[in-house]
Amino acid sequence: MKNLHFIYLIIITCLLLACNTKEKSDSKPKQPNILLLLADDMGYGELGCYGQEKIQTPVLDGLAKQGMLFTDFYAGNAVCSPSRAVLMTGKSSSFNTIRGNSGYFGDDRWMRVALKKDDTTVAEMLREAGYQTGFVGKWHLGDPNDVSTWAHNRGFDYAVQEQWGSRFGGLEFDERMHRINGMQDSIFYDVNEWECLDDFRTNLAFNWLDELKTEKPFFLFMSYRAPHGHEYTIGNNSLYQDKNWPEAERLHASKITLLDKQIGRMLAKLEEMGELDNTLIVFTSDNGAHKEGKGHSPNFFKSNGQLKGIKRDMYEGGIRVPMIAFWKGQIQAESQSQHIGSAQDLMSTFAEVAGAKMPKGGNGVSILSALTGKEQTEHEFLNWEFQLDGWFRTMPKGGFRQSARIGNWKGVRYGIDSKIELYNLDTDIIEKNNIAGEHPEIVELMQKAFKNRSENEVFPEGGVIQDYKPSDRYKKEQQ
Repeated sequence: MKNLHFIYLIIITCLLLACNTKEKSDSKPKQPNILLLLADDMGYGELGCYGQEKIQTPVLDGLAKQGMLFTDFYAGNAVCSPSRAVLMTGKSSSFNTIRGNSGYFGDDRWMRVALKKDDTTVAEMLREAGYQTGFVGKWHLGDPNDVSTWAHNRGFDYAVQEQWGSRFGGLEFDERMHRINGMQDSIFYDVNEWECLDDFRTNLAFNWLDELKTEKPFFLFMSYRAPHGHEYTIGNNSLYQDKNWPEAERLHASKITLLDKQIGRMLAKLEEMGELDNTLIVFTSDNGAHKEGKGHSPNFFKSNGQLKGIKRDMYEGGIRVPMIAFWKGQIQAESQSQHIGSAQDLMSTFAEVAGAKMPKGGNGVSILSALTGKEQTEHEFLNWEFQLDGWFRTMPKGGFRQSARIGNWKGVRYGIDSKIELYNLDTDIIEKNNIAGEHPEIVELMQKAFKNRSENEVFPEGGVIQDYKPSDRYKKEQQ
């Protein structure tokens, strides 16, 4: 009898083990991690893999070799805040809450605009799908005086961001002090202790990665500083000292090479964690090259290659940006895509990759098919709408700029009453020959694309015409 009980016990144990094994085999593999790497004002021609000959970027060049390089990818807009808004919400610029670095609130008040509470962010979407979410760097999508609009309260479990104050009073900030999870904590950036700001921020990201639950996927958005012109000082001044370059240009090149180094550190960290092979990595920029800083010129390194225009322009140089994607086993090494995509597509792509539910209102197209070498759905057209910040500017045409791309056709309009310029990018990548007069039917299509927009009170269609600088009036009133 005892032997029979023992046999039954063995059978039951084996069945339980079999069930447990079946549960494990039937369980879904962990969703892929997603790493979004965003440069600040990096031009189309500032990486070696995009033709740069002087600035060294071995890590990103290597990533492009191991993955896919996009030739025709566009930022969400031509300047920081509205471009990031497109990236975070999956809504193109003509339907976005934010369409310029500042909106117009009447009475000469140009102020920052925060994402609305009903704008679902990519972090909120992915957190709902079970992702651990982290953000480090430049947010630029909130009200300085309303912490509920900062990154931590817009879907990021962990968020470290620099912050600036408002033009019209309120909280005051030292942008070197990085705020952790809203105002819960802070950490100071000492330039003398780090190679550059992105070096400091990479370590902050590592702190978060070390605390992750390994059984859950993560989404990390690294919003880097380089090569933005307002980082006037860096800790590592040893690079390119052998070059007979102006100091502003040596600094610019150093920031890009140091950014490349930080991305290399990040890849090594993921490898160390055993997560690199299960991570979709996307690198891009928020807009084209800049001419800011103390003497830097985008012409010195041909920062936008042969493209016309720079940051704040609706020509190719202002909005066409580098785009590299890597995902081991999913994206073919040394591949290239001519798919015409934009930052609004990344949220849809991440939703498909993660198995997340894409919120209503987005108008991007997932590019997962392009990434994996399958037939890709194309946009009927892409259009951009941008409002210049009028605080320091006279704007006789309202500061309202638009562009659109339909296949290889590109339309541009600076001012709602201005004539539409038309270029064939297939034969005129530098947008030199305006052929609008020869193709009225295409101009009409561009007009329809420009009208594909929603109304926005603080970014009105046509902009704000002013023949004075509100900042000058404000200074006089304060005297």
